[in-house]
Amino acid sequence: MPLRVAIQMDPIENVNIEGDSSFVMGLSAEARGHKLWHYLPWQLTLRDGKAYARARPMSLRRKAGDHFTLGEEELLELSTMDVILMRQDPPFDMAYITATHILETVHPKTLVVNDPVHVRNAPEKLFVTQFADLMPPTVITSDRQEILAFRDYHKDIIVKPLFGNGGAGVFHITPGDENLNALLELFTQLYREPIQVQRYVPEVRQGDKRIILIDGEAVGAINRVPAKGESRSNMHVGGRPEKSVLTPRDREICDAIGPTLRERGMIFVGIDVIGNYLTEINVTSPTGLQEVNRFDKVVLEDRIWDAIEKRLVRK
Repeated sequence: MPLRVAIQMDPIENVNIEGDSSFVMGLSAEARGHKLWHYLPWQLTLRDGKAYARARPMSLRRKAGDHFTLGEEELLELSTMDVILMRQDPPFDMAYITATHILETVHPKTLVVNDPVHVRNAPEKLFVTQFADLMPPTVITSDRQEILAFRDYHKDIIVKPLFGNGGAGVFHITPGDENLNALLELFTQLYREPIQVQRYVPEVRQGDKRIILIDGEAVGAINRVPAKGESRSNMHVGGRPEKSVLTPRDREICDAIGPTLRERGMIFVGIDVIGNYLTEINVTSPTGLQEVNRFDKVVLEDRIWDAIEKRLVRK
């Protein structure tokens, strides 16, 4: 049955059609006969207990410079949709959190992917701490003495903002680095939230693996290799994607977290693994579909829609 699908995302005109996961999810939906609408997060409205969005019908095509068509704007009552894809990029700030509250008013009658309640309760760097035995040693705190004691013990550390994304604000503090105190002063000025500090995992020089899970099942991976002179492997800062396979340790990690993701309605998730350690669980707007597709000759977005349609049948 054709579905009515609204995609809450950033401006469609700005997406990279060779790398954007939301774009190929939309293409896959259209190929199944589903009808798409596009709206921006700020176009959400909650009025008299009902959620609306000023949205435009959308069609997509893989044609550089001409990859979309938008129809006339209309006011959608979101409860009339079958599926809403919450796909805008972080930051995970109060605007993002407010959007989850608004979408919660229509879910699960309208299936929101990922479940907005659990997205709100699962910021990447905090949610992962529920699986502390899979992580490198980590502290989340605003207490300078705790951070200094952690550094004294572990020597080689990574310092990053708790709600950052794309590798922004991530610092590698080596044992001889004298800049930690100055860095903490800077973070205090820039952020009100606590800081995340982790023991440095040297295997990051060989890459930071992004593993895609669909409805709790690991379906593929890419390795993101840092650029020369970088400790960050994010593709936003020059990381290079390479073909990768799932190791026994990767599967152990995925088996440990998969049931929780499935129970919480996390249909599309990307996790980050460095060496033998889980470092992040990305549930807000995961990426990596197109890179895995190219390396593995698969179409993961079709599997996402299979999972979505299966959930709709069970409702």
